[in-house]
Amino acid sequence: MIKPNDKKKGKKVEKIIIGRKELIDLPDLGVFSIQAKIDTGAYSTAFHCNDVYELREGKEKILCFKILDPSHPLFSNKEMQFKTYTRKKIKSSFGQFEKRFVIKTKLIIAGKEIMTEVSLSDRANLKYPVLIGRKVLSKGFIIDVTKVNLTSKIEKK
Repeated sequence: MIKPNDKKKGKKVEKIIIGRKELIDLPDLGVFSIQAKIDTGAYSTAFHCNDVYELREGKEKILCFKILDPSHPLFSNKEMQFKTYTRKKIKSSFGQFEKRFVIKTKLIIAGKEIMTEVSLSDRANLKYPVLIGRKVLSKGFIIDVTKVNLTSKIEKK
């Protein structure tokens, strides 16, 4: 793996080369080695969830959702709950704006741990359950669109 140097505020920044698809982990959600599409056209990261709703407990709101859906091999039917979340207007891949719930969670790509915002989206009709956008990619990655799963091959060496 080639790691070209770049200068950022006087520091050398190692850039990691990744492919157009990579296996990633979302450890806070209990999801490991899930295929993600690397998309420089997308700003943020999106993750496929279903049965997303807000629950009220007194004055407190809790976001509830299930990771993936029954057709995905990693689906566990486990309900996740987050007390800290937002709702944002996000442009979908079809060019339409949607209001989506957004959580902050840990994402691991190429062995690099990044705390990032992830929008919860219905990606059932799309090929990849996770989309990684520029917000994460700007943290030191270069994309080689001719390759896939570069980092999983490197980590096994």
